[in-house]
Amino acid sequence: MTSIVAAIVVLGVLIFVHELGHFLLAKLFGIGVEKFSLGFGTKLFGFKRGETEYLVSAFPLGGYVKMVGEGGDSELSEEDKARSFAAKPPLQRIAVVAAGPLFNLAFAWLLFIILYMIGVPAVTSKVGEVPKDKPAALAGLKAGDVVTAIDGAPVDRWDDLASLIAGSGGKPLEIRVRRNNETLTFSVTPETRKGKNLFGETVSSPAIGIVSAGEQVTDHFGPGEALIKGSLQTVTVIKLTVLSLVKLVERAIPLDTVGGPIMIAKMAGEQASAGGVSFLAFMALLSVNLGILNLLPVPILDGGHLFFFSWELVFRRPVSMKTREIAQQIGLALLIGLMVLAFYNDIVRYFVGQG
Repeated sequence: MTSIVAAIVVLGVLIFVHELGHFLLAKLFGIGVEKFSLGFGTKLFGFKRGETEYLVSAFPLGGYVKMVGEGGDSELSEEDKARSFAAKPPLQRIAVVAAGPLFNLAFAWLLFIILYMIGVPAVTSKVGEVPKDKPAALAGLKAGDVVTAIDGAPVDRWDDLASLIAGSGGKPLEIRVRRNNETLTFSVTPETRKGKNLFGETVSSPAIGIVSAGEQVTDHFGPGEALIKGSLQTVTVIKLTVLSLVKLVERAIPLDTVGGPIMIAKMAGEQASAGGVSFLAFMALLSVNLGILNLLPVPILDGGHLFFFSWELVFRRPVSMKTREIAQQIGLALLIGLMVLAFYNDIVRYFVGQG
């Protein structure tokens, strides 16, 4: 039950943010908005304010903003035709469509900034294990040592330590540690180690043979530093999301890793149980994914509409209705295929037990 509630909260918030982007830009350009819906299908409840009906619908995996003229403008008055989405210049239509995904990315950025201000967990540079016959052990490092500097660069977090070693190019490193109340310095030449990256690919990188003690602290940052770190984290997650999609197309990432609503619900429940910080971080990651996926140039998604409107802007003429209809059908087929794959993977992963 916790997973279902957590998933509804996450998806509800992200869908609201996405549709709010479309809604606000439509209003900014004087486009009439008839409906603002969270969810598709049968109306569950709602209210009307001004010309817009705000509602919650039965199928929660999405939402929509229905603008004046989107159902055809043959019966519209001249005044409403001027307020319709289709009557606006291509640049304004591009802005309205792009606002949804961009609001998701901006929302993730805001969440990351808030997270850094609240406090994020970090692993210290304390060594927990030093396997024998590895460079660190041969140089004299021991379990319990706290690494304080590498080649003169101060470190106190494991991520920084790992980055410095991985980026060393295999050259000898001067590693300073604190052992009890004593400061010691060792010269360690990394070895080349093969391992798996985030995408499951085998990669080689320098390593000295130490294992983290797993000692955790919480790092808090002021607004200025949180802004910088939140911005960098947003850019990093966007890059990883795009790279993941590329790897998926290249089949470097297997298709059975694609997850659907059941996977989202399970992960949302786990992150909610882990605490507010984990839950907000999960929401930020999902918001980036939603934003990037919607920007893909696939007909029926926002990115597909952006492609058509950009074509119109460049060539001074809209794409023919027949071409758009064919493209929409192809896009719908691709989207349905992806949904079927995601549901299948979820069923296999969580019910058949083969995942």
